[in-house]
Amino acid sequence: MAENATTGEDLYSYDEAFRDTIGTVDEKGNRIWVYPKKPFGRFHNYRAIVAVVLLILLFAGPFIKVNGHPFLLFNVFERKFILFGTAFWPQDFHILALIMISFVVFIVLFTVVYGRVWCGWACPQTIFMEMVFRKIEYWIDGDAIKQKKLKAAPWNATKIWKRSLKFVLFLAISLLISHTVMAYLVGLDQVVEIVSQPPTERLAGFIGLMAFTGIFFFVFWWFREQACVAVCPYGRLQGVFLGNHSISVIYDWIRGEPRGKLKKNEPQADNGDCIDCKMCVHVCPTGIDIRNGTQLECVNCTACIDACDDIMDKVGKPRGLIRYGSIDGVKEGRDKIFTTRVAGYSVVLALLLSVIAFMLTTRSDIEATVLRVPGQLYQKQENNRISNLYDIKFVNKTFEDVEITLNVEDYKDVTIKQVSKQDDIIEIPANSVLEGVFFIEMSRDDIQSMNNKITLQLIKEGEVMDEVRTSFFGPAK
Repeated sequence: MAENATTGEDLYSYDEAFRDTIGTVDEKGNRIWVYPKKPFGRFHNYRAIVAVVLLILLFAGPFIKVNGHPFLLFNVFERKFILFGTAFWPQDFHILALIMISFVVFIVLFTVVYGRVWCGWACPQTIFMEMVFRKIEYWIDGDAIKQKKLKAAPWNATKIWKRSLKFVLFLAISLLISHTVMAYLVGLDQVVEIVSQPPTERLAGFIGLMAFTGIFFFVFWWFREQACVAVCPYGRLQGVFLGNHSISVIYDWIRGEPRGKLKKNEPQADNGDCIDCKMCVHVCPTGIDIRNGTQLECVNCTACIDACDDIMDKVGKPRGLIRYGSIDGVKEGRDKIFTTRVAGYSVVLALLLSVIAFMLTTRSDIEATVLRVPGQLYQKQENNRISNLYDIKFVNKTFEDVEITLNVEDYKDVTIKQVSKQDDIIEIPANSVLEGVFFIEMSRDDIQSMNNKITLQLIKEGEVMDEVRTSFFGPAK
């Protein structure tokens, strides 16, 4: 390839005027409707497979049960969360907070390394828009040119039929999505009750379903790519996260510039490999020109890669003019994207996932909160014994009834008595909280000071489920 004016230079340093506007808004602030050309190619096929798998998992999720309970449930209304069949309570907030912090760090590091791979391959907005709703639109209205003609056409029988069919299908899928989302929020059984009963019987649930349906229909019928461009905070933050080493869909300006039309029966000019066909622009679902560089509107959907590769095949040039890469990789002429930096960050990401998995798997199923009854010091009992009165709250995070006993570690001659019950065995109902008032007694001879630290153990079938540190007050020596 001939040398060109931008060899070894940063393309973005020449003209960044494109960053002053977005491709979907004109100079007057009016929206420019995007009609992307129907994509095809190897990356599109890979994304379609991934989308099918993720959609199956999404819609099957509410039906998956673990021991009769939801696999995933995010009931923010009742503060009840179930992850992978394990219930989490407000008492687990510290674990959830650590998981969220780890998750945020994971997202930041993942974006720094792999760019917006999530947006192009796994984001629900992209999957539904490009792999579901857009597919229906291509089937009903045709490709980009036919869609433009249909919009400009008068309201005749054909246009009314196509618009009505698309409206009904979009609304039906929006209803399906809203019911699925609601099932993740309140549970499948609750959704079935809402649907099977008159709206007046479950008014709040009915309003929630209709609200979700309206939002999804609005987004996919009209708002579309604006959700990624104007609303999504992740898209806005990518400018902070991405660097010259980040992997993204990128145009190789060193190889492609200067651009020039390819004409038959004429000698090849001293141009780069880009023949300025603009196919990468025509297939872009957010209406950008990837040749301008990394932009916040780009969701890394790979449509431009497939379109450019197809053109390169037709003109007899090597693929990869638009590809997954990095700015540093293009400058250095390096095609390899899995560098030492990427490997290092990937190890850190794997460690973060391991930390999250460890916190989830080592969480105690039974926990207790022990508080001394306010206003009470200690009580003198018979046989030279001292007692303290405690409020104890037990949390059973499992879906089964649990029987436990209490024991005080490091003290042998200790008696624990429940005020309202003589039995030593404490029965905690499944997935619930049990509160009780207890006396803890010990020999005065074992008391070393006025304020003694003791460890209360919760024992289930000989196994210590939880340990709680508290104070035991006694008379001074």
